[in-house]
Amino acid sequence: MCGRRKIEREHPEFCNYGDMPFKMVKQIAEQLPSDILVQFHWNGEPLLYPRLGDALRLFSDNIRQLDTNGKLLVKKADEIIDNLDVITISVFQGDDEAEEQGLIAMAFLDIKEERRPRIVYRLLGEVSPYYVLFWKDMPGIVVTRTLHKAMGSFGYEKPVTIPETGICLEILNHLAIDRFGNVSPCVRFDPYGLNILGNLKDLSLEEIWNGKKRKDWMQKHIDGKRNEVPLCKACDYWGVPIG
Repeated sequence: MCGRRKIEREHPEFCNYGDMPFKMVKQIAEQLPSDILVQFHWNGEPLLYPRLGDALRLFSDNIRQLDTNGKLLVKKADEIIDNLDVITISVFQGDDEAEEQGLIAMAFLDIKEERRPRIVYRLLGEVSPYYVLFWKDMPGIVVTRTLHKAMGSFGYEKPVTIPETGICLEILNHLAIDRFGNVSPCVRFDPYGLNILGNLKDLSLEEIWNGKKRKDWMQKHIDGKRNEVPLCKACDYWGVPIG
């Protein structure tokens, strides 16, 4: 079961889903430098965004990528093709809709032909050998990821990888913004808002990213004291994907 589905079933109070206002999307685009990676997903299905194509075009000077379950690939093909650099299709172990997901992906590839985006298939958990071969036979790249507990990045089913720096890579380079404008140093599941650095309604991205809170948290990581950072102390992830 996808972690999001588990949260929806067991903790509906955390499922305050919705869309970022387009005005805020424009505000973000105006503050970002060119040629950096911008990912258009966080605890939701990005292809549901009502102005997806318009939002992606705002970041035409950036490297654009998103993760999706793929259900809307064909319906949103006109907004996606040549408007993204990479699209990642998440494939979960034991998914009852795996066959439908595969058929939609094939149809999208037929429409896309040789145009962008490149396709990555992200296989999460113990995907059946049949579907592993199915996705490997498709045009694109297959990557594997292990599962962890739905309530956070802990309890991984395989040992985590720690970078030789001994510092979590997320806090160094992975700014994240939710639909309310809250800015965090990573996209770890944070239902209680422990990881929020600031809000776009009050400060610029530069002010938040270079602010005292992030600098203090980053120094804790550098000093080997990540257990003193509110969300990090319950997190096993070090910024290196676990296959």
